[in-house]
Amino acid sequence: MTLSAPKRLFSTRPIIVFSIIVLFKSFLTWMVVFGSPSWSTLFKEVPFALIVFCLIEWFATKRKLTYYLTANLLITAILFAVLMYYKYYGVIVTTSALKQVNQVTAVSNSVFSLMDPYYLLVFIDVILMFYFLVRKQKAQYWKTASQTRVSKRMLTTVFAVSLGLCLFNILPNSASMNEIVKAEQMGILNYEAYTIFGKKEPELVDSSTITQEKINSLKTLEPVAAPQLQGAAKGKNLIIIQLESFQNFLIDLTIDGKEITPNMNKLAKDNYYFKHFYQGVGQGNTSDAEFIVNTSYYIPPNGAATQVYAGKVLPSLPRVLTENGYDTATFHTNVVEFWNRGELYQALGFNRYYDKAFFGEDDTVFFGASDEVLYKKTAAELEKMDSKDQPFYAQVISMTAHHPFTIPDTKYKMELPERYEGTFVGDYIRAQNYADYVLGQFIDDLKQRGLWDDSLIVLYGDHLGLPIYSLDRDDKALMEEIYGYEYSYTDMINIPLIIASPGITSPKEFDQLGGQVDLLPTVSNLLGVSLDKQIHFGQDLLNSSSYNLLPQRYYLPTGSFVSSKELFLSGSGYDDGTHHPLAGDGMESAKKATEDEYNRALELLQLSDSYVSQLPDREPQK
Repeated sequence: MTLSAPKRLFSTRPIIVFSIIVLFKSFLTWMVVFGSPSWSTLFKEVPFALIVFCLIEWFATKRKLTYYLTANLLITAILFAVLMYYKYYGVIVTTSALKQVNQVTAVSNSVFSLMDPYYLLVFIDVILMFYFLVRKQKAQYWKTASQTRVSKRMLTTVFAVSLGLCLFNILPNSASMNEIVKAEQMGILNYEAYTIFGKKEPELVDSSTITQEKINSLKTLEPVAAPQLQGAAKGKNLIIIQLESFQNFLIDLTIDGKEITPNMNKLAKDNYYFKHFYQGVGQGNTSDAEFIVNTSYYIPPNGAATQVYAGKVLPSLPRVLTENGYDTATFHTNVVEFWNRGELYQALGFNRYYDKAFFGEDDTVFFGASDEVLYKKTAAELEKMDSKDQPFYAQVISMTAHHPFTIPDTKYKMELPERYEGTFVGDYIRAQNYADYVLGQFIDDLKQRGLWDDSLIVLYGDHLGLPIYSLDRDDKALMEEIYGYEYSYTDMINIPLIIASPGITSPKEFDQLGGQVDLLPTVSNLLGVSLDKQIHFGQDLLNSSSYNLLPQRYYLPTGSFVSSKELFLSGSGYDDGTHHPLAGDGMESAKKATEDEYNRALELLQLSDSYVSQLPDREPQK
């Protein structure tokens, strides 16, 4: 049997062919993640593959082709995971993130809704090779011919040069702060290897040296001698409503004259509304928001808070309220095992939780009962709790407006203009319109049961719903139509905060900058609960100057932060970072975030990591 030149090359020099395949896949991945490949892609990705292939040539005496195919499949899987994870989270996936693959599979509809068909090109060679290998005659010839040995001198040279290039790409860039910049500077495959083998344990600050005074100093926060509204809601119930994927632009949004969220609009108009409020979540998304709000700590540097910190005894809002005579409970329609919430709730000190076992599987949307079921059953349970001789704290986690926002047709409460049909933005707006509709029913139910007047109500978005990196051209055009300018990172992480309590709050729109980390001290002041013995990283938004400093992680690169001046996105460090105005008008900010703020934001993260990591371990409970 005679073979053409390309086939002879494949059968006798698989190291060359598989290197070309890796280069093609790397170009495709770079195009999605970094905007476009460059000539440097060749020298950043292929050397890593060549090291692996040289090892195969050296040590594989039999089944060499099988080892090549296995290595190629693993590299393909890594690059595909990078593609999909970037489109969903906007970050480069690492092994620590892949450990949560069981959580990702639970939201597989969300993940794969973002996949463009051309991503599957990374698998085209795998499919073709499988096709040819099942043809026994050719497969046998290729397996035999591929056993041809490559010169050891040549292998040694290729291995040494490749290793040198990998080290040249990795070592000078290991100090880079921005994870995406670091991956581009190192090369994706080198970056993945670096996160496994070159990762250092974070340096912890002795927890005995971490004081509230030190934290306040870093935040330039001056304690107020006589805080406004201190104890104004003392003895009232606390109901915190966490709204799934609710971004701030929805407030007062009208499309062709139709209000999208009329109930939230009314709440914002009649109560305390914070329009400059920002998320602080990471890999754990909704569960991270639950952690931050209840602890006033920042998320861990790697992994979800529910996984990293669930084994600790966490100082928290449920614990401090329990000490002040409150009953505490949390409500979520998914199974409590999702994102390890059962362990988190024990760590936070909630008296009990209500999950799928309580809400059932009637009217299921995505992976739990709908918000209609959530609010109806929760209101009835809150009425029972209210009948006791103690106030209660209830955290209610909505979920129906969850990515990818494709709610059933039966839940449509509005028609959208034709230009929104079939778009990601259109699905998002329709889902949030439904979420607002059932929220209005919940509020009416609370009022009818006599709970509204006796409660302090806090509503906020848990995290962004429309990542910039997930939007196609049509979606970006719709967002520009909504905002009047190009949709930005500042807009993406901006969520609303509304505080409502009859007899206490009045119509007021705050310019004060805030984040989820600030909710615990703000609520504690209103309830008249002291935090003197509890370290916290947030500040009371009702008794603060206009300044605030909000370190960011995960959705934005480490070293990024929001200040009262702007959003700063780190680069390799401060000098090559980018500045984004809070106004989001696309103009360069006149007030630049400073390097001092950058360093203080990093120190705040280190103090939070150190403090929580050194908290006492919790005794396991059933």
